[in-house]
Amino acid sequence: MSLWQLVRVGGFTMVILLSFSILSLAIIIERLLYYRRRSRIRRKDFMSSIASELNKRNIPEAIKICKKTDTPFSSVVHTGLNLYSHDEVVISNAMEREVTIETTRLEHLTSIVGTIGSTAVYIGLFGTVLGIIRAFHDISRSGSGGVDIVINGISEALVCTAAGLCVAVPAVIAYNYFVKKVDTFITDMELCASEVMDLLNIRQK
Repeated sequence: MSLWQLVRVGGFTMVILLSFSILSLAIIIERLLYYRRRSRIRRKDFMSSIASELNKRNIPEAIKICKKTDTPFSSVVHTGLNLYSHDEVVISNAMEREVTIETTRLEHLTSIVGTIGSTAVYIGLFGTVLGIIRAFHDISRSGSGGVDIVINGISEALVCTAAGLCVAVPAVIAYNYFVKKVDTFITDMELCASEVMDLLNIRQK
């Protein structure tokens, strides 16, 4: 069947699932591109450059490196270096806040994908139940019908379940990937914050 035929068979449930599919796909593509753009630089390479400048006591150049690097951990390091003349607690708290801000940006819209992944199957099942009820109702109204008619009605109703699975499976896979990716970013940010604190303490000594 064509897409239009599937929508006609599934009714409003198929319209909901189709909308979910488009929304989920759009968010998945946007997040993948966002993560790819913000993970081009390796943390070790970045921190090696920062450590080199801090060892030379060249804070302004280290800050310039942070500005040129578009990654979550560079924002955290940039926040810490901007307060290098302040107390250790102030620097640490500022970087912790920046980690929280960057984490929020990284998790933006991902909960929608997770929600779609967890609910699409149930929406599909709901459409299937409605389809089966409609099929038996039509048979009772006509006063006639055999196994072929019942099977045909049920097979059409099961289209909603299949559509729900097609929407849910990619969404769940993508959401699990996003969670893992965000965890990796958070680990990098926390490690960079810790390294910066060590480097600044050494410099002050």
